[in-house]
Amino acid sequence: MPMYDLIVIGSGPGGYVCAIRAAQLGLKVACVEGRETLGGTCLNVGCIPSKALLHASHMLYESHENFAKMGLMNAKVNVDWTTMQGYKQETVNGNTKGIEFLFKKNKIDWIKGWAQIEAPGKVKVGDTVHEAKNIVIATGSVPSELKGVTVDNAGGVIVNSTGALTLPNIPKSMVVIGAGVIGLELGSVYSRLGADVTVVEYLDVITPGMDAEVQKQFQKMLTKQGLKFVMGAAVKGAEVAGGKAKVTYALKKDDSEQVIEADCVLVATGRRPTVDGLGLDALGVKMTDRGQVAIDDHWATNVKGIYAIGDAVPGLMLAHKAEDEGMAVAEVIAGKHGHVNYDVIPGVIYTTPEVASVGLTEEAAKEGGRKVKIGKFPFMGNARAKAMMQADGFVKLVVDSETDRILGCHIIGPSAGDLIHEVCVAMEFGASAEDLALTCHAHPTVSEAVREAALACGGGAIHV
Repeated sequence: MPMYDLIVIGSGPGGYVCAIRAAQLGLKVACVEGRETLGGTCLNVGCIPSKALLHASHMLYESHENFAKMGLMNAKVNVDWTTMQGYKQETVNGNTKGIEFLFKKNKIDWIKGWAQIEAPGKVKVGDTVHEAKNIVIATGSVPSELKGVTVDNAGGVIVNSTGALTLPNIPKSMVVIGAGVIGLELGSVYSRLGADVTVVEYLDVITPGMDAEVQKQFQKMLTKQGLKFVMGAAVKGAEVAGGKAKVTYALKKDDSEQVIEADCVLVATGRRPTVDGLGLDALGVKMTDRGQVAIDDHWATNVKGIYAIGDAVPGLMLAHKAEDEGMAVAEVIAGKHGHVNYDVIPGVIYTTPEVASVGLTEEAAKEGGRKVKIGKFPFMGNARAKAMMQADGFVKLVVDSETDRILGCHIIGPSAGDLIHEVCVAMEFGASAEDLALTCHAHPTVSEAVREAALACGGGAIHV
């Protein structure tokens, strides 16, 4: 039995990136994964399949709403759900096989099965104990449960985000419990596919933590697309009868109880770390009050030789945050300096329009005692966005009024998820709004809207 320098538990974005980076640094690496395919939740039942459905449903929407306006006549298309599901799975397969290829290329051993850490340096998989100098827990997360609501993905009536990707058919009506990223993305998919979608949210705003202006605009745009919202509503339970579900909720404003019926209910109330079965209690690994693995600034637990990253630890539950931590902890284990700048981690919602953000919101900056100036530019003033018929939304920069340093950026509009990275790079280098404003941007591109927002922080935007 080989002695490994590192065993990574979990092959999601954090785990597989950690394994590859460690192998690149000359370590002998194994990765434990119990799924039939590598890639974890993200590649198998999360980010990748949901983006395939988002793309397909957006193409459908364009064919119905905009093709004729562009002279593409008689182009309305119908949905073959089985074929769309096949396209989604083909997309997943291509990505998971790609990770398997990278493992072979980097001479990483895939230990198939579920892991239990018997002791520091000892990982049991099945009946075999594998030894390693270091262990990284990268076990990700699973959908959170909601009291009074029993998820049955196989039944296809009350489902979580995993079950929503493989519904037997497109429901005529859907209730989405939770107005966060997952609920809005999948809710918009089924809305575009023809479902009557109602989002029930406990809070008074959608996407908590987002810039307030973006929240309001985003909800308006989704409402215009056909999604309905019930805000300030506490779900009490859901029951299935006759192939349909009834969701009971109470409005917080008057405590009145309401019932809504739908063909399908999507429970999208967040995620929780996956640490069950690892044996962390017996090892004495410290946990947070929220069930996450407690770590120090170098991603190390209180047990020597055991590290943790990604959704299993505190912080944003984002695949790219896990990837950054995976690379960083691999470098730490290899004796180098691992680094993650948690102040510059973007977040993206892949609806149409996309929503992207990085850094501080205007509200957070002011609450922190910062004096800020705001630079905004609407996509209505961007020629490329208008040509694409995606001129709703805006770019908003949050800038320190004394130093002109960029503190944050919030975008709702076309290609927001790509545009945000220009600002991420600028923030990583400590750039000012003037630096961004003085950088020539190609015309006509939607990226010009970012420059215009930077110009708005100084002498003023040009095209508004």
